[in-house]
Formats: sequence, C-alpha cells, structure tokens
Amino acid sequence: MQESVTRTLSGLIYILLLVSATLYSEMSFTLLFGVFMLIAVVEFCKLIHLKNSLPILLALVAYIFFVVVQTFHFSSDIMLVVATLFVSTNLIVDLFSEKAKPKTDNAGKYVWLFGYIILPFVLLMRIPFISGKFNPYIIIGIFILIWTNDTFAYIIGKTMGKHKLLERISPKKTIEGFIGGLVFTMIGSYLLSIYFTFLTPLAWIVTGLFVGLFGTIGDLIESKFKRLAGVKDSGKIMPGHGGVLDRLDSIIFVLPFLYLFYQILNYVHTIS
Repeated sequence: MQESVTRTLSGLIYILLLVSATLYSEMSFTLLFGVFMLIAVVEFCKLIHLKNSLPILLALVAYIFFVVVQTFHFSSDIMLVVATLFVSTNLIVDLFSEKAKPKTDNAGKYVWLFGYIILPFVLLMRIPFISGKFNPYIIIGIFILIWTNDTFAYIIGKTMGKHKLLERISPKKTIEGFIGGLVFTMIGSYLLSIYFTFLTPLAWIVTGLFVGLFGTIGDLIESKFKRLAGVKDSGKIMPGHGGVLDRLDSIIFVLPFLYLFYQILNYVHTIS
C-alpha cells in the first residue's frame, strides 16, 4: 500500500513538473529537459559500464550548440535525424537478434550514447521550435499520447493479455496489451486533433501510430540494456518509478521519427 502511494505521488510530481515547466516558458522547458538529459546520460553510462565524465561534457556541448544556440536549417536538422535513426535502426535489429549480448567496444558505446540518448534529447528540445516559434503544446500532446499508450497497454495486458510480445526481454508485455495501447493511442490522437489544431487530424493520427509502435520498441530496447546490466531500473531518482531513462525511454526513441515527419510536413507546407 505504501509503495503504491509513493509511486502515485512521485508520478504526479513528475507530471506536474514536466507540464508546468513546458508551459511556463522556453527557458524552463529547455532547462528541465537539459537536466533530464544529463541525468539520463549518467544512468545510461552505468548501464553500459562507461565512465561518465566525458559523456557529461559531450552532452553539455551538444546542449549548448544545438539547443542554447538555436540554428534551425532543414538540411542540418535532417542530418541530425539521419544520424540518430542510423543508431535507432541498429538498436531495433539488435533487439530482435538472438545474440545474448552485442559485442561493442568503447567507440561503439559512444555511438549508442549519442544516437540513443544525447541526440534524441536534443531533438526533443528542438521540436517545439520546429515551426519557427515556441509551441509547447506539441510536446504536451506527444506526452499525453505516450502516457495513453503506456496506461492502456498495461491495463489491457493485465486483464486480457495471454500472448507474450517479447518474453526474453520483457516478460510482462503482451501482444494484447500492445494492440490495446495502440488502439487507444489512435483514439487519443483524434481527440487531441480537436483541441490542438496546429496539426491536422491525419498528422495527429500518424503521430499516435509512431508513438504506439516506436514508443513500445523504445521501452523494450531500454529493458534489454537493463537486462544486460542486471538491474531492474536505470536509476532511483523517482521513487517507485526508477530513473529518468525509465520514464523517458519511449519518447526519446520515438522523437527522431516524429521530428523527421514534422520537418517534412513543415517543409512541404513552406514550399506549397
């Protein structure tokens, strides 16, 4: 009982902090997620057994160069996305590989660090500015869909789940839960389009599809890193929930796909 209360209070504080910082100002949004990025870097370095001093420095440089000094250009942004998606694709292939543990040296670990942690956080902090001015509601909308997917995947998986999704990585996830989460996320996407009209209903539905699919894969990938490290959570900063990476694993994996999608939409709209 006490554990459930702790988990609920911790989750509410997290949501309140995230939503209020995002809505308050550009500075509070980028500061909060900059802190989240640094914590996630430290947590990830522990998972892959990498000393964190240089990674923290690299994350700070990326934050200053790509977030504080905002230089938006379609071609450079696409290069960031392509670099991230290259790592994401390799992580997806590795996720479904039968190999127990991928062989990688320190150079490979830094590739993971950049493509799986640092650059996705950079894109997350850049996405509200993708139309040229700060729009916090696009981030709020994506988080709502992430939470919708997680909530209904858990509820339906718990009540109706019979077939395991990827048992060797996450024994509790089921195909029924995945489908249920995806269906309710699509419904949530349509409902969001009624209130958040800066994207078309079709664009929101595609967003929901990406969230349901790649958000789940992102969760599984982080679960594999934790399983290989022999730990239950990436950290302990959020009582009852684990670490920052545990809370943001879905969104940082889906963000590169969404960023590319929104950039293409923005580019087509600009030239049409």
